[in-house]
Amino acid sequence: MSKKKDTYNQTAIRTSIGGQALIEGIMMRGPKLTAMAVRNTKGEIVIEKEPTTMSKHKKVGKIPFVRGIFNFVDSMRCGYKYLMRSAQLSGLEEAEAEFCEDPNKDKTRKEEAMKEYELKYGCNPNQKPSRIYMTEGELPIEVLNGRPGYINFLDALNGWQLVKELKEATGLPAAASFKHVSPTSAAVGKPLPDSLKKACFVDDVPELDDSPLACAYARARGTDRMCSFGDWVALSDVCDVTTAKLIAREVSDGVIAPGYSEEALAILKTKRKGGYNVVAIDPGYVPAEQETKQVFGITFQQGRNNFKINADLLNNIVTENKNLTESAKIDLIVALITLKYTQSNSVCFAYDGQAVGVGAGQQSRIHCTRLAGSKADTFFLRQHPKTLNLPFREDLGRPGRDNVIDGYINGNEEDVCAEGIWQNYFTRQPERLTEEDKKAFLAGFDGVALGSDAFFPFPDNIKRAKASGVRYIAQPGGSIRDDLVIEECNRNGIVMAFTGMRLFHH
Repeated sequence: MSKKKDTYNQTAIRTSIGGQALIEGIMMRGPKLTAMAVRNTKGEIVIEKEPTTMSKHKKVGKIPFVRGIFNFVDSMRCGYKYLMRSAQLSGLEEAEAEFCEDPNKDKTRKEEAMKEYELKYGCNPNQKPSRIYMTEGELPIEVLNGRPGYINFLDALNGWQLVKELKEATGLPAAASFKHVSPTSAAVGKPLPDSLKKACFVDDVPELDDSPLACAYARARGTDRMCSFGDWVALSDVCDVTTAKLIAREVSDGVIAPGYSEEALAILKTKRKGGYNVVAIDPGYVPAEQETKQVFGITFQQGRNNFKINADLLNNIVTENKNLTESAKIDLIVALITLKYTQSNSVCFAYDGQAVGVGAGQQSRIHCTRLAGSKADTFFLRQHPKTLNLPFREDLGRPGRDNVIDGYINGNEEDVCAEGIWQNYFTRQPERLTEEDKKAFLAGFDGVALGSDAFFPFPDNIKRAKASGVRYIAQPGGSIRDDLVIEECNRNGIVMAFTGMRLFHH
């Protein structure tokens, strides 16, 4: 033990039992005053005094029992106060400051902070301790605000990879909304038509069109607003003010980006009473080629999935219709890169530069397709004139409106248009959205793209996809029934490319 640290420990021990206050100090108490005398580090006697509590309450002090209580409390208060004051005057604070200024101790703490970040807990509160750390090098992230948790970082790091790859493949700014380690949507920075702006609740932002990144975020967040509630945001570019303003008004856990403008960071720091999670990541960080994880105490190792997804992957068109447009190529790239970071099995519908329906984590591929198709249908029907013009009460917040819209479109557990119920949400009873309304409106969305992380084993997936306006498909191929799947595509005029690459993610 160093001499400096030994001095600190001895001082602390002496003080814990009264030390300097007992050896070189004294406290005196009279009817009207309390006083302390103590020797400071220069050898001088310092005297401090103050009135007693009883001197301020003379009438109450005439009652013996009450006077006794006051005197006891006053003695304890003054005793503690003077003990701390005597410790200060006798040099304890100097000893503490000298110890804490140890350069080696500060250096160690700084190095540990760069290599490791302690989390509140793991996936669940009972899973402690929890941390993220690097075995070699420094963490490529910096927490600028808040305290992200285990699942937060899983969403953040998967989301960052998605938007980074999407930006590299398309040249456009990208954003993703992540929830429980799967994206609810991802999108590139294309301008939004007016109907989509209203459906995504961003029609009140006049500066939106000036920020491609904000457009990407508005699309990603607006695709599946039910599932994006409490999401994690990933941005491919430095977060600007417009994007920060959009994020600030949504229910969200945090955001990751390569940087933030000063004003954007200030806006985000006000969210969630100052506790919003803001993470910056080094855009030049390259992870190790081998990745490992443990399951039940057993370590798994594999090479990273560094497969590059771009337009070249779509050259092997196996259907009679080979008219793959440039906009369709972008949509298929959006779908495939989204699938790369979606829990398998998974299918993704994309349209106009954004993922409009993600079917994740299903054991059956047809169930993935049905789930993704149903979400895509809901996304489109949010833009139906009847939906856009629902007469909401002004006191109904954005999350509440999302729930009501979903019920209005899909006829969920509650009939939001029924008498005695509509009054909770609307200023007047809205006109119902009929099945005929839905079919007629959805028929206008022809040109939807679809990606699958593995081959389609049966043509039923194609039939379901066609019902939601799918015109373009990209899938690995390799099923013993490929001919039946191709035949179904030909029957419906669908363009299908075999990528030859499976995209399972677990």
